[in-house]
Amino acid sequence: MKPRKNKYILMKKIIFAFFLLLATSCSIFKEKTKISVQSAPNELKVMSYNIHIGNPPSKPGLIDMESIVKAIKAENPDLVALQEVDVNTVRSGKINQAEIIARNLGMNFFFAKAIDHDGGDYGVTILSKFPISETKIHRLTTIGGTGGEPRILATAKVHLKNGKFIRFGSTHLDAQGKSTNREVQIEEINQVALNETLPFIIAGDLNALEESSVIQKLDKVFTRTCQKCDPTFPVVNPNRTIDFIAFRTGNKFSTLEHKVVQEHYASDHLPVIALLRYNY
Repeated sequence: MKPRKNKYILMKKIIFAFFLLLATSCSIFKEKTKISVQSAPNELKVMSYNIHIGNPPSKPGLIDMESIVKAIKAENPDLVALQEVDVNTVRSGKINQAEIIARNLGMNFFFAKAIDHDGGDYGVTILSKFPISETKIHRLTTIGGTGGEPRILATAKVHLKNGKFIRFGSTHLDAQGKSTNREVQIEEINQVALNETLPFIIAGDLNALEESSVIQKLDKVFTRTCQKCDPTFPVVNPNRTIDFIAFRTGNKFSTLEHKVVQEHYASDHLPVIALLRYNY
């Protein structure tokens, strides 16, 4: 009987050691989870999205705001810069696209008109989970005779949870073949950033490739959230990057993640996401 008793005691020790190890593992896991949760308040998820007035490229004439809302909602961003937004135009059915998107996402918004179009307004939009104030439209230069449309930078003061503030901007630069207008426009945006006292993030469709003189000028003042970025346009076989997110260099931001969302239906551009950490 003695060997059997020893085997029984050994088995009890093994079982006890197993449960002790399990409890220790759970404790370690909980501690790691707690650390992750604590760091989240110092993170911002930013999106840039040219929504093509809510018109899926595969469905000419259709305005599908539900798909735009769904694409944004799936990523759950804190701040969004939208381009090619219609408000009360005939072609979009006389709807306020900025308001519809914001209402369905439960976000604050600022629509900035760039031009009159088709009986309504056309421009860019800022969406924010946080309160915003000091909204402003900065008119960018379009040189006469170039055929370019008037372009703008929209900015807003964002009130973060920690009581701090940042400035956030949405822009859409000139789309002409020559970069003349874009070069002037990005220099004007750089000057806005240099005059800004708050940490500054911009996002938008810059209509410029990474190796272009436009992006080289951007890089003198801003830090992009990606280098050798994945393509954002067109949605079918994307082959070039023209949509960017950037923060003013020296603003105590750091990029934790950058990605291009593979949403190939809702717009002719792919959405861009950057997860940023701010240290102030």
